[in-house]
Amino acid sequence: MRKNISPAVILVRTQLAENIGTTSRAMLNCGLDDLRLVKPREDWLGSKALAASSGAESVLESAQVFETVEDAVADLNVVYAASARRRDMCKKVVLPERAALDFRGSIARNERCGVLFGPERAGLENEDVSIADVLIEIPLNPAHTSLNLAQAVLVIGYEWFKSGDETLELQFPMKGTAPASKKDLLNFFNHLERELDACGFLRLKEKRPKMVCNIRNMFDRAELTEQEIKTLHGIVKELTTYRNSKGEVCDPDYDKNGKRIISK
Repeated sequence: MRKNISPAVILVRTQLAENIGTTSRAMLNCGLDDLRLVKPREDWLGSKALAASSGAESVLESAQVFETVEDAVADLNVVYAASARRRDMCKKVVLPERAALDFRGSIARNERCGVLFGPERAGLENEDVSIADVLIEIPLNPAHTSLNLAQAVLVIGYEWFKSGDETLELQFPMKGTAPASKKDLLNFFNHLERELDACGFLRLKEKRPKMVCNIRNMFDRAELTEQEIKTLHGIVKELTTYRNSKGEVCDPDYDKNGKRIISK
């Protein structure tokens, strides 16, 4: 018996081999490997399916084939059905994200679970849905909710994979450096503001506090690294060195001491 590590994907009366192949690809993308086929119309190991699987042949080769839905779910404890139509049945309806968490809980309790997916043209029949304990509904544009088979499997499979994945939602590769410390930032601010004072840019005393605050906030939002702080120090130093060597000031209306030049 297959080890109970992921929910089974049960394709009911699938018509095209290519759709079985693309489904196997979506499954392997999401760490799913238990594929069950109920009366597939075409050969799931034929050239069409294998080509469409794009390297997920292992899922196709290990697929189990059944004559009825009842046989395909016989060893499962909980059965879900992916359907855009509720069929006027009194069944719990969950979103894929919630279903994925439920899968995790079932497997942690050593229960076996699986999801039914209907044929391409009409989806699951009432008899198929009646076997399911829970319906999974993928929220989409109400004017166009149609998904192909592999897309539906991928959406639910992705939520399953994400529920057990520990990849950080936000990453900031440092590329050999590290985030700048507050000490590094404050040293840079002091350097920059000292030169801006000397240049006359911060000459208006009543506006200086607000201007300094705005400048600091701009650099704070940049989430600078240690290397970037060093680069900024170098930029300010080079600009200052060039200006001083030429005897120039930032604003021709002010002298090197920041005093306004009164034209005669």
